[in-house]
Amino acid sequence: MALKQYKEVLINPLVKENPITLQILGICSALAVTSNLNVTLIMCVALTSVVSLSNLFISIIRNYIPSSVRIIVQMTIIATLVILVDELLKAYDYETSKKLSVFVGLIITNCIVMGRAEAFAMKEKPFVSFLDGLGNGIGYSVILIGVAFIRELFGNGSLFGIPIFGDWYPTNNLLLLPPSSFIIIGLFIWLIRGYNNDQIEEDEFDLSKHSVSPNLEKRELNV
Repeated sequence: MALKQYKEVLINPLVKENPITLQILGICSALAVTSNLNVTLIMCVALTSVVSLSNLFISIIRNYIPSSVRIIVQMTIIATLVILVDELLKAYDYETSKKLSVFVGLIITNCIVMGRAEAFAMKEKPFVSFLDGLGNGIGYSVILIGVAFIRELFGNGSLFGIPIFGDWYPTNNLLLLPPSSFIIIGLFIWLIRGYNNDQIEEDEFDLSKHSVSPNLEKRELNV
């Protein structure tokens, strides 16, 4: 694979093929851990580590995995990495680990991790699979950090727990509630698809002319 193709595998997931804004994956953690930038960064590092390393290890043994048990093998590798990340987090940053609660453990069910393992790592060589996982992890992180930045700054008036606006700024409870992440992600999708028209899906079917512009001169008999 040429250097240009390596670059595409790493760069495309940032915007063009972003797993959140294009594929709508990994939304649960975007709702749960984006009210504080510090917690969000830890979650991003955890998921990026798991998806890139799981892609690497799965690709290394891809030719030795029986097709009938490939999902079980993938989940075993991913679960092992998740447990390792969770234990390291508990050992070195226990307070953040408590704030993340079960969401680090739930990385094993994250569609980004399972999706890249099945769709890419099972078909490609180890290095490019690692780059694909790294790119998708960074793409996921870019959106989560953007959401967390907006929610914490305009919700609490702070960043990383440090006051930015001062005591005059009132708490915005709307942005502190998890559903606000849907609104912010929706705005990101709107901005990205406005910039990149290739991401706009075509209509599945054409609307009839009557439903678009009804004939107001038409008269019907009342029976």
